[in-house]
Amino acid sequence: MTNTVQSGQTVSVHYRGTLDDGSEFDNSRNRGEAMAVQVGSGQLIAGFDAALLGMTVGEVKNIHLGAEEAYGPVDDAAVQEVSKTMFPPDFNFETGEIVQGQAQSGQPLMAMIMEEKEGTVLLDFNHPMAGKDLNFEIEVMSINEQEG
Repeated sequence: MTNTVQSGQTVSVHYRGTLDDGSEFDNSRNRGEAMAVQVGSGQLIAGFDAALLGMTVGEVKNIHLGAEEAYGPVDDAAVQEVSKTMFPPDFNFETGEIVQGQAQSGQPLMAMIMEEKEGTVLLDFNHPMAGKDLNFEIEVMSINEQEG
């Protein structure tokens, strides 16, 4: 039984995410439930995943992730103009609103409305945290041994 987090283990963590200006964008304690995740499985952004390695139960770590370690840079190609016919006829287009839909493959899509035009709407398909540096306070609540 190891006391430190290793790749392949499932850990339970509480975390608080903030932007560089101090504004909070996520906090597991506000939901009243720790997040359980398998370390090294690709479930987390790379920098968060790497920060867990070697931590112990009860340890609190503060990390700063550049955009490249988090959700990546803003991709200009992810900003696309689409026909309003792709939306229900009575759809209310509001700049800054998040809309959801599906790609032809059936994959769920989320985008932010950037601008409404005559017959089209400009959508940003980038992750809302793309291009942003992120800060996390991470506390390991428990470590479960990998099965095998």
